[in-house]
Amino acid sequence: MSARVGKNVLIKLIVPAGKAAPAPPVGPALGSKGVKAIDFCKEFNARTANYAPQTPIPALVTVKPDRSFTFELKSPPTGYLLMKAAGIEKGAAETGEGKEFAGQVSLKHIYEIAQIKKTDDRHKNLELQGICKSIIGTAKSMGIQVVL
Repeated sequence: MSARVGKNVLIKLIVPAGKAAPAPPVGPALGSKGVKAIDFCKEFNARTANYAPQTPIPALVTVKPDRSFTFELKSPPTGYLLMKAAGIEKGAAETGEGKEFAGQVSLKHIYEIAQIKKTDDRHKNLELQGICKSIIGTAKSMGIQVVL
C-alpha cells in the first residue's frame, strides 16, 4: 500500500516484531520503490527486539527520491492488544441474537491499552478517556466483553 506525498512515497507495512525479512510483504513493497529491503529489515528487527516475538508492528516507511528511507513504528493494532489481554486467538462470530462473547477484558486492560496507543503520534494529543472509549468500541465489535 503506498501513497504519493510530494516526491516522497509512503508505504504502510505490518510486520511481526523481529521477523522482518526480504520476503513478501516487505521485499516486494520496498523493492518496487528501489529500496534495499535487507537494510529496512535489519533496522526494523533491531528496533523491535524489545517486543514479544510475533507481535504485529505497523511501520510507516517514507521513501525519498534518492531511494533513502526513514520509518516510524506504531504501537500494535488495537484488536491484537485486546485479544492478547482477553487471552483469545480471534474475535467472536455472529450469532442469531447478536454476538456471542469471545472473551472479556477489564477496564484496567482498556486503560493499559490506551496508554500504549497514546505513544503513537496520531493519538498523543487525544484525551485518554476518548482513546478508552474507542478501544471499548473495538472490543464490542470483536465480541470482547468489557467488565469492571
